[in-house]
Amino acid sequence: MESNQNDYHISFFKPTTKQARWNRNLVIVLVLIWTVAIFGFQYLLKITVKPTPEQAFIQYESVWDNVNNESANIEEMQSFAHCALSVLGKVFIKPESKMALNNAVSWTTFQLADSSQKILLKERLLNFETIKSGDPSITDPDYIASKNGVNELASEILGIEKTDVRAKFVALELKSAEMEVFTPENKEIIPETMSLYLIHNQSFLTDFKFLGFPFHYFYTAVFLLVLFVFLCWLYCVRVDKMNVKLDIEEL
Repeated sequence: MESNQNDYHISFFKPTTKQARWNRNLVIVLVLIWTVAIFGFQYLLKITVKPTPEQAFIQYESVWDNVNNESANIEEMQSFAHCALSVLGKVFIKPESKMALNNAVSWTTFQLADSSQKILLKERLLNFETIKSGDPSITDPDYIASKNGVNELASEILGIEKTDVRAKFVALELKSAEMEVFTPENKEIIPETMSLYLIHNQSFLTDFKFLGFPFHYFYTAVFLLVLFVFLCWLYCVRVDKMNVKLDIEEL
């Protein structure tokens, strides 16, 4: 009896039967649709983005030259400190950027304080740093009282409202050792840091809302899942039709 060596050989790339070729072509088409849906949207996002600064960056730009030259007035110094704290309040900041901003806020706060405030600020900050060095619990009464004391005084100096979230963490960003001098090295880091964290790429695809969702969220979190299920359903339907055309019956 003649034997066909390909009876049990299945190759996606080199199909040996008409059914296998149809199946391969269908899979390729559906995968291409899925690929275009994912990467095409990402490419469209990339070519439609435009740099959009936060209000804090616009505010920073208007005062930075004077702050850098140490010729800024009180309002400009306070405005600069507010912008720096806006960046420090973000979830993740590069260590070198954080150090530069800590120096900026510490120096600005000390420069704005009057003689009695300088003494009191250093006293409270040194006490807070001593307590903090002992790695206390954030619910420790001494830690909370010391932190609140620094927050209250620093917020008053910087003109930060009590309801402003920055008034809650300014104590964590002040460094007693960095109050006297705003170093040239840190001054050089500030412009790049502010641009990095306060200018964001935005597109009409991220600004536009669809069914109450930002369109990019709806597309990736909802539409792509629905599309995947639809492609699976379409594959099943097309395979059934293909089997009918080829007179293939399942046992």
